[in-house]
Amino acid sequence: MENYTLNHLRELEAESIYVMREVAAQFENPALLFSGGKDSIVMVHLAKKAFWPARMPFVLLHIDTGHNFQETLDFRDELVAELSVRLVVGSVEESIKKGRVQDETGYNASRNVAQTTTLLDAIEAEKFDAAIGGGRRDEEKARAKERFFSHRDEFGQWDPKNQRPELWNIFNGRKNMGEHFRVFPLSNWTEMDVWQYIYMENIAIPSLYYTHSREVFNRDGVWLAVAPFMKLKPNEKIEVKDVRCRTIGDITNTGLYLSTANSIEDIIQEVAATRITERGMRADDKRSESAMEDRKKEGYF
Repeated sequence: MENYTLNHLRELEAESIYVMREVAAQFENPALLFSGGKDSIVMVHLAKKAFWPARMPFVLLHIDTGHNFQETLDFRDELVAELSVRLVVGSVEESIKKGRVQDETGYNASRNVAQTTTLLDAIEAEKFDAAIGGGRRDEEKARAKERFFSHRDEFGQWDPKNQRPELWNIFNGRKNMGEHFRVFPLSNWTEMDVWQYIYMENIAIPSLYYTHSREVFNRDGVWLAVAPFMKLKPNEKIEVKDVRCRTIGDITNTGLYLSTANSIEDIIQEVAATRITERGMRADDKRSESAMEDRKKEGYF
């Protein structure tokens, strides 16, 4: 890896560690949002470095849709056991049973929208005053509007037009009772930065990111994983393909890529060559032009 790339990654690392230490200094009960995806795994790695040799001062908060890849859940549990940290799981399934949200039906049913209510309920129940997320500004136009410290009102809502300035990396975490902050230490990272950092630091990631054979079906040009809760249309057929995940989320939304990448080096080369954005195959982002921003205003990650 060239010196320029190493220096660039170390600068991003230092910035993210600074942000995490600010969270620990300014908030009393912060949580780190953990999905089992590469960005949240990198955040955990950065948090370990930020507070070493002490234990990182963050609870891990996972919003489980009930439609997650089993590989993701297994990786999460192994990491929690290794770190000896507390894991809080917000269950969308439980939210449905309690009548807090409605389960969607039909071919394009998803629990992604339902995650917002479950997340806000978990934040309220645990009295978290900050939730650290892995959002990056390069992912999506709504996320490009975020600050490092993103204020949420007492209803968990985000106002992109009324965010606090962040001059000279001075972060204002003051809030009223019932309000909280979302914090995004990876804001200035790109997808390529994340993969190069994983390679540089030799960070373990779920097997889903590497090429593997899986039963899939094609819907509107996107390969989706076969699962018991996935309803196929009459013209859709199950096939076995060599695929991998580029981003990991709910099975119903996660587009799979035909790939031969079996190492981090292969993944880096593949990402460098592609012209499709990381979230370009996420079904939840295709519902409308402003799908992500609408969800974020309501309290989404």
